[in-house]
Amino acid sequence: MKIRAQIGMVLNLDKCIGCHTCSVTCKNVWTNRPGMEYAWFNNVETKPGIGYPKEWENQQRWNGGWVRSADGTIRPRQGARWQLLLRIFSNPNLPQIDDYYEPFTFDYDHLQSAPESKAAPTARPRSLITGERMQKIEWGPNWEEILGGEFSKRSQDRNFDDVQKEIYGQFENTFLMYLPRLCEHCLNPTCVASCPSGSIYKREEDGIVLIDQDKCRGWRMCI
Repeated sequence: MKIRAQIGMVLNLDKCIGCHTCSVTCKNVWTNRPGMEYAWFNNVETKPGIGYPKEWENQQRWNGGWVRSADGTIRPRQGARWQLLLRIFSNPNLPQIDDYYEPFTFDYDHLQSAPESKAAPTARPRSLITGERMQKIEWGPNWEEILGGEFSKRSQDRNFDDVQKEIYGQFENTFLMYLPRLCEHCLNPTCVASCPSGSIYKREEDGIVLIDQDKCRGWRMCI
C-alpha cells in the first residue's frame, strides 16, 4: 500500500498541565462500556515513571516494535507471521489485568443509605471486576501522578537504566513532565504487521491507522 500523505499531530509538552481532559473525553466515547473499565486509549502520564500499563517501555518484556535482521530487513520483535499464529490463542507478551490495574468505583450509595452511627459514613472502594469491596487500592492509570507513587517502583523507568539510583532520585526532585499518550499513527506501524486477521491498515489518503471492525477477531497481537 502506498501512502500518499501522512498526517501528524504535535503535542506541546510545555503547555500540557496534566488536566486529563483529553483522557476523560476519550474514555467517555470509546471505553465506557462494561468490560472496558481498565482501558484508557488516551492517557497522560507523569514522567519519570513506569507508566500504564506497567513498564510499557520495557520491550525486553513485551517484545514490541521492530528488530532489524542481519540482512537489513525488519520484522516484528515478537516474531514473524507464522510465529504469531503458533501462539494466537495464548500470547505470552500480552499484558494482564495486574499490569493495568483492577478497575474500581466507590460505594457512594452507602453515604446516603448508611444507618445512623457515631462515625461518619465513608465511600469505600469497590471492584468493578468482582463487585466486592476492596481493602486497599494497589495501582491505577494515574498512580504516579505528580510523582505520587513509590520511588522503588518509579525507579524502574527504562529511561534511567544506566543511571545510578541516587542520581535519579536527585533528578526527579527537581524535574517532572507530563506525557500524553495515544495512538501515534506511525509511519510503519508494527500493529499492522502483527495483526493475524489483517484488520488494521493505514488509510492511503492521510496515513491514519484504522481498524476494520468486521475483520477484527480480538487476537490482541497489536497490543
